[in-house]
Amino acid sequence: MAPTTNPVTIREFEPGDEAAFRQLNEEWITRYFRIEEKDREALYRPHIHILGAGGRIFFAVVDGRCVGCCALVPMGEGDYEVAKMAVTASCQGLGIGRKVLQAVVDAARLSGARRLHLETNHVLTPAIHLYESIGFHHVQPAEPSPYVRADVFMEMDLG
Repeated sequence: MAPTTNPVTIREFEPGDEAAFRQLNEEWITRYFRIEEKDREALYRPHIHILGAGGRIFFAVVDGRCVGCCALVPMGEGDYEVAKMAVTASCQGLGIGRKVLQAVVDAARLSGARRLHLETNHVLTPAIHLYESIGFHHVQPAEPSPYVRADVFMEMDLG
């Protein structure tokens, strides 16, 4: 898909979005890393491991095509993980990641979340800068990550 100036809409997961969610995430994961067991759980069974756990998945859509996504996964009372954020390579740099991430943060606030957590890797510099720009700060992990690749840990306090 060529870069676009067409409008980006943000919407929640709908039946049939499973393949887009998996493809968007596999694209970036396999470009830099390898698919891990925790990825397989979320990407192949989002109804169980994200939606069934009380989480939500948001998509950025351009011209009817899902070009970005991000999940909000409950971790405990008032705590959520921001996970599986992806924007297809041809649409990166257009502000789509910011739009879908902001939708996730807004949804978390509206649901009464107190804190958001995320895990990433230092090679994903543009993503780290995006997270920092909307208010995430670096923290030490509270417990070991299920991801071998995770070496950057961030949080955002929502009040």
